[in-house]
Amino acid sequence: MAQSRPRFLVYTRTTAYRHDSIPEGVRAFHELGAEYGFDVEATEDPRALERGLDRFAAVVFLSTSGDVLTPGGREALRSHLRGGGGFMGVHAAACTEYGWPYYGELLRARFDRHPALQPGVLTIEDRDHPATGHLGATWAFTDEWYDFRASPRGAVRVLASADETSYEGGGMGADHPLVWCHEHDGARVFYTALGHTCEAYDDPTFRAHLLGGLRHVARSQH
Repeated sequence: MAQSRPRFLVYTRTTAYRHDSIPEGVRAFHELGAEYGFDVEATEDPRALERGLDRFAAVVFLSTSGDVLTPGGREALRSHLRGGGGFMGVHAAACTEYGWPYYGELLRARFDRHPALQPGVLTIEDRDHPATGHLGATWAFTDEWYDFRASPRGAVRVLASADETSYEGGGMGADHPLVWCHEHDGARVFYTALGHTCEAYDDPTFRAHLLGGLRHVARSQH
């Protein structure tokens, strides 16, 4: 019997700042699915989560912002994770559900501020991961270089961090993780702070980064 294709839910609801790059991100996930053999459903409807997430290998919060889940959606996400489903957060996923402590534990960091959009450099700390294995020791990128309220280091596996000497306005100093993974409630969790610009989602290197994150949280080789 042929193995069924993994299915991912890409959730993009915003109740605060809305990124112009969201449609480009959704398109990128659909195109990755077409190329690598998985299915993608994208929605901004919180009722879609309330109906249950059992059919999804993982849920992706793509630049969500503010309070985006109903009580039923929160419970469905918690059940998904406890059932072994994965979770991936992209960029403004760290600006989401500030009032739900469980979500803070899930992501392990809360957005604080960012300087102006500008080029900078990431230090790749761990290349033994599908999201960073294609990268060299450093990665030049243009983004908002999110600062977080506190570094998640020690609670997560840090994959890449910001080199604050490479751009203006960084506020975390020498310990500035931007990409990490960990396990929470039995689920694999991956987060990347990158993904502000529309152009990022056409960048093959960034697409490979997203694909690696998906493969990790879904425990998949697709």
